[in-house]
Amino acid sequence: MGGCAGSRRRFSGSEGEETVPEPRLPLLDHQGAHWKNAVGFWLLGLCNNFSYVVMLSAAHDILSHKRTSGNQSHVDPGPTPMPHNSSSRFDCNSVSTAAVLLADILPTLVIKLLAPLGLHLLPYSPRVLVSGICAAGSFVLVAFSHSVGTSLCGVVFASISSGLGEVTFLSLTAFYPRAVISWWSSGTGGAGLLGALSYLGLTQAGLSPQQTLLSMLGIPALLLASYFLLLTSPEAQDPGGEEEAESAARQPLIRTEAPESKPGSSSSLSLRERWTVFKGLLWYIVPLVVVYFAEYFINQGLFELLFFRNTSLSHAQQYRWYQMLYQAGVFASRSSLRCCRIRFTWALALLQCLNLVFLLADVWFGFLPSIYLVFLIILYEGLLGGAAYVNTFHNIALETSDEHREFAMAATCISDTLGISLSGLLALPLHDFLCQLS
Repeated sequence: MGGCAGSRRRFSGSEGEETVPEPRLPLLDHQGAHWKNAVGFWLLGLCNNFSYVVMLSAAHDILSHKRTSGNQSHVDPGPTPMPHNSSSRFDCNSVSTAAVLLADILPTLVIKLLAPLGLHLLPYSPRVLVSGICAAGSFVLVAFSHSVGTSLCGVVFASISSGLGEVTFLSLTAFYPRAVISWWSSGTGGAGLLGALSYLGLTQAGLSPQQTLLSMLGIPALLLASYFLLLTSPEAQDPGGEEEAESAARQPLIRTEAPESKPGSSSSLSLRERWTVFKGLLWYIVPLVVVYFAEYFINQGLFELLFFRNTSLSHAQQYRWYQMLYQAGVFASRSSLRCCRIRFTWALALLQCLNLVFLLADVWFGFLPSIYLVFLIILYEGLLGGAAYVNTFHNIALETSDEHREFAMAATCISDTLGISLSGLLALPLHDFLCQLS
């Protein structure tokens, strides 16, 4: 298949050296190549973030860790909540769901911190293979785990998969038309919605968490198929119109000179150039850090504590609904780039902080009378977070030069991960403090 051959040829090395150049596709095939890459990047975004999202959706179940006689994870589908801490009005687990968040994000943080320094020297194909294998391993390890500790090890594998995949595929967008960034972002949003919804739906339908996780093993296989079989080689793209500058960014992939002679490759940038580019990115990095800090402080610090007893939903079911609605908002806004573009992402950071303050006040004072009001706020929270992500990377793609774009995409990846990590570290002591309240 043409896409498969192009992929192997393109990523035999990190700079995509090829030995036998092939002719460009005829003009009539350019539109087909465009849609193959659009669908390919959408599926890569979907599959890359899927395991990460599922682990967060399963966080309450992982920490509850109830077992049936057959050693299969079990979640009580009934409406009557079983408090883990009867002395607290919050019905707390002994460990905050922020512990799952940290296991799901700290390995990603390490990968993204190191990525701008040398990850580009590794070939793309092995990176994608490792990402797919780790995703599959995470589902299997958590599904067959007999302890919280083992489950958290599985979550770490999901984090490695997601972090390595994100920095790899976002760097890869530098060699394709800028439009693929929108498709990638939409796919990551789709991962949130489909991951949370599938976990919610399958457990609500009566499957155990173990059975639910094992049913998702096809996702890593789809990731590998999308990369190796669907994407076309960059030289087959037609820049066209506003994408004319992309041809210059793609040329380094098809030349045969040594890597250091390729002006469009991030490996040719000196440390001083990298630092200069990074300083210019802070205008976008800082607000994205703030957005993700606020929303994940809500998600993993407050979701478990926003517990309503005057509803037919059990505590575990309420948590899953919060995760699903948040991801629905993320998916909608990450798919909105064609109809709504935001230049000043600082405004989104401010609004997300206001969300955090409002929901933290409700946890403390309990003034919201209905869980459905919380549902609306969480949906809005997801809209803000998704909009911040897609607009940040779109603005960077527009404002960075071709030779800096690959590095800029990889460096900015750290923004969401840093914000999430900080939120997890602060959510742990908050959980312990509030759960001690009578």
